[in-house]
Amino acid sequence: MKRTAFVLGLHLIALGAVVAVVSGVARPQTPMASEPSPPLTAEAPEVAQPAHAPPYIAPPTPIQSHCEAASLAYLVGKPRTEIPVPVDPTSRRVSCTTCPVTQDYRPERTDILFDAQSGLITEVKCG
Repeated sequence: MKRTAFVLGLHLIALGAVVAVVSGVARPQTPMASEPSPPLTAEAPEVAQPAHAPPYIAPPTPIQSHCEAASLAYLVGKPRTEIPVPVDPTSRRVSCTTCPVTQDYRPERTDILFDAQSGLITEVKCG
């Protein structure tokens, strides 16, 4: 019985502390007598505007490919000796999959990659 009364007392103390904290937070603060209250007006309060609006970023437009990868896709799986001679050799690059090549991307260039050991074409892509 004594233990139950003690626990009940602790609960009441905790509840009182919670009520005191909540009532102190919820009570509006009154201005001090030395501070004049602002005059009441019928005007709408000003809404803070951001310093500047974020710039509009247009969605990316798809890059149209001007290389021959689609028309040469039939070469995948065939020997590299079947690669046709290009009309413009500067728009085509043929290299093995393990050979070092430049990493620049040129959308008009067709890359034809072949396996160095088997000689079979593994990929035809733009770039």
